[in-house]
Amino acid sequence: MKLTMKKALTGSVIAIGALIAGMSVASAAGGGSDYEMKHKDWHFQGMSGTYDRAAMQRGYQVYREVCSACHQLKHLSFRHLGDKGGPYYDELYKNPNDNPDVKAFAADWDVEVVDLDTGDIETRPGIPADQFPAIYPNDAAAAASNNGKAPPDLSVIVKARVGGADYIYNVLTSYDKDDVMMNKAMGGQIAMANPLSDGLVEYADGTPATVDQMAMDVTEFLAWSADPKMEARKSLGFAVMLYLFILSILLWFSYRAVWRNVKH
Repeated sequence: MKLTMKKALTGSVIAIGALIAGMSVASAAGGGSDYEMKHKDWHFQGMSGTYDRAAMQRGYQVYREVCSACHQLKHLSFRHLGDKGGPYYDELYKNPNDNPDVKAFAADWDVEVVDLDTGDIETRPGIPADQFPAIYPNDAAAAASNNGKAPPDLSVIVKARVGGADYIYNVLTSYDKDDVMMNKAMGGQIAMANPLSDGLVEYADGTPATVDQMAMDVTEFLAWSADPKMEARKSLGFAVMLYLFILSILLWFSYRAVWRNVKH
């Protein structure tokens, strides 16, 4: 009897803990209790979904001109922008290190490197093989410059947050008009002030740079940075499924041919 009661109490504790955890996850995904999460039909969703190249290119511009003031892409190198499936892939340049767009983007950044002869740290323009540089020397400096909270790395943020792309989009589009620190999706004030405003960037393709458009574009870019091989994986998956389907048909006909004279 005591053992049964103990098991029941243990089960209750686990259930309550799971409920609390679930509430925490739901809160993280949907912000305040009175906030309704907006869901977008992202181009990359679904079995056949692909990235929108134009949106990714605009998204990189938003990242470079707005987000990179605080947020790093530490898991990416500049050359990844020119990889197959990347925003600036060009069939003429199979090696992304030779891509002129990638070279130009890399050179737009200052990169610190160690002189192998002297051991001194020197700054030079970036090259495609370089990683995106750190924005702050350490987390303490990052927190000190951002209301006590170090800005998260964005390279895998879409995969690291409950809600994925919708989470990023909602955070960027849910600031209060009268309070730049108040974010409805997050349920209150946050350390990051509203980073977007209409016309903040000037898109090269002439697309109007509304807050909604910039939020969708930078989310598309960050979805790619979090899963740059998605298109290749989906393509391979489709080929494997087709192969297995054809193999199944052949096996069925082989089975019928081998056992056609045998009573079942």
